Amino acid sequence: MALVMKYINIMHRYMDSHGDPRTKDWPMMSSPFPTLAVCLTYVYLVKVLGPRWMENRKPFRLQNTLIFYNAAQVIFSAWIFYECLMGGWWGHYNFSCQPVEYENSPRVNRMVHACWWYYFSKFTEFMDTIFFVLRKKQSQITTLHVIHHGCMPMSVWFGVKFTPGGHSTFFGLLNTFVHIVMYTYYMFSAMGPQYQKYLWWKKYLTTFQMVQFILIMVHAFQLLFIDCNYPKAFVWWIGMHAVMFFFLFNEFYKQAYKGRKSQYKNLLMFFLQRAEKHGIEETVLANGHANGDCHQQEVSKKLLNGHANGKINGLTNGSLANGSAKTSNGYSSSGLKNGAAVLANGHSTTELTQRKVK
Repeated sequence: MALVMKYINIMHRYMDSHGDPRTKDWPMMSSPFPTLAVCLTYVYLVKVLGPRWMENRKPFRLQNTLIFYNAAQVIFSAWIFYECLMGGWWGHYNFSCQPVEYENSPRVNRMVHACWWYYFSKFTEFMDTIFFVLRKKQSQITTLHVIHHGCMPMSVWFGVKFTPGGHSTFFGLLNTFVHIVMYTYYMFSAMGPQYQKYLWWKKYLTTFQMVQFILIMVHAFQLLFIDCNYPKAFVWWIGMHAVMFFFLFNEFYKQAYKGRKSQYKNLLMFFLQRAEKHGIEETVLANGHANGDCHQQEVSKKLLNGHANGKINGLTNGSLANGSAKTSNGYSSSGLKNGAAVLANGHSTTELTQRKVK
């Protein structure tokens, strides 16, 4: 234990001697351990304690809370974005190489404060996941989500401690702009289904975030090829974070959107295999129509002169809607009204008699 404390003291002395004196006494800035403790508590809360506590409880609705929270995040992100612009990126900073400024001026101090508030905003974003837990939306608490939110406060802490300003603040500038768009979407989504028609651009959010990480990578790694008075360690730190998050978001995008096509195909194959298993072997599909004759065991009257010419309406985007084929005259393909077959002990009470289709 004494050896551990010794190394901790050495680390603190190093940070005090190399850290930026302007942020030394600011909240959470004296040591990385408080931030690390909060991040680990967050992970335990949303992955273990929270789901266990909600296991036998009904999900909270929280609609008004979510609207207020997302609106507040839009305003907060917009303010930080504005402060980053006024602190340097609007006409003062160089996009190719921007060293940290240390002079005591209102504009420079404005950027230093914007860096700390950006760090603080990473803690407020923990509420995204906590709301998922309270609403029992466990499918939303993905590995990407937890890694992204759990790592960010710790990552930003080092920037505020050692380089509050300069080249790497481009990350915060771009990220807060993305969050303005993102939380605007979440706010409208929380307002109810009547706003869904305005949210057609949902899947482009992930693309927007990936573009953000590409820009951050290019902006950071360019300093590896030019001479710039900015710490190379932070070039790698910011650049590799962007690389990691790009691949994580790209994997999420493929699973969430491109994977749906294969899901529809698998669902269609499932229904076709089920049809073949039950002996429906001579059904002929032509231009989306199925012309067949259907009879009931207990009903002798023929439908439409003994034929039921039905159009299959359930095939949409490669999937079967409700698993049934409706006929144009209101009868199902098994000859029953209301388009449904009555099942008894797992068997249909109707008998499908097929004729050769000419």
